[in-house]
Amino acid sequence: MWSLEPLQALYSSLELPFGAEPSEKNERFQPLRLPLKILRAKSKKRIILSSMTSEITVTLEFTPNPESLKYVTNLTLLPTGAANFPKAEDAKGKSLFAEALFKFSEVSAVMIGKNFVTLTVKNQERLMELNEELKVAIHDFLKSGQQICAPIEKPSTAKLTEIEKKIVEILDNEIRPAVAMDGGDISFEKFEDGFVFLKMQGSCSGCPSSMMTLKVGVESRLKEAIPEVQEVIPV
Repeated sequence: MWSLEPLQALYSSLELPFGAEPSEKNERFQPLRLPLKILRAKSKKRIILSSMTSEITVTLEFTPNPESLKYVTNLTLLPTGAANFPKAEDAKGKSLFAEALFKFSEVSAVMIGKNFVTLTVKNQERLMELNEELKVAIHDFLKSGQQICAPIEKPSTAKLTEIEKKIVEILDNEIRPAVAMDGGDISFEKFEDGFVFLKMQGSCSGCPSSMMTLKVGVESRLKEAIPEVQEVIPV
């Protein structure tokens, strides 16, 4: 059974709140449990702890998913969107950065965002040491100036219906920026018979609060804007 104790100890050592009930002081650390409208309103109040070496910063930031570690940098990793690598084989020939992170045996998945990388950690036996090693590895790779990953082509909307285009527009402009704050991403798969199929990535994948995000945030927003939408389903 997955234990939260190592993760609690890590966040505690960095003076980051963990598992507290939302309050005026710490509600910003549980954004995936809040409707997206509230989430966006709180987005400017994040508290982080940075580890700086030279001109590059690498920051461990809280995420509601106990299996994910999100590292934020002051550099742009991707111009837009996200690159998701659920397993090491997916990164080969596509991202030297992800390949370098998969060299850590504890890392089972990598998602690269605009200015952050989210890592899925399959065990927490040496989480304190792993955190320090990962920060150094990320910093050193960024300092090397190597390409983060192969260029990502934005999916074409030419063949989408008007309803599908509206769904993608809401996802891109409202929902994805919100979930990215917690190291996650949501991509559109298809719309069929009133059902919207979405792919959860990064910290959203396997997160205990991801269904709350879908129902309270994503599904409600899509239903509000698009009457044809009946339900949102993760794939």
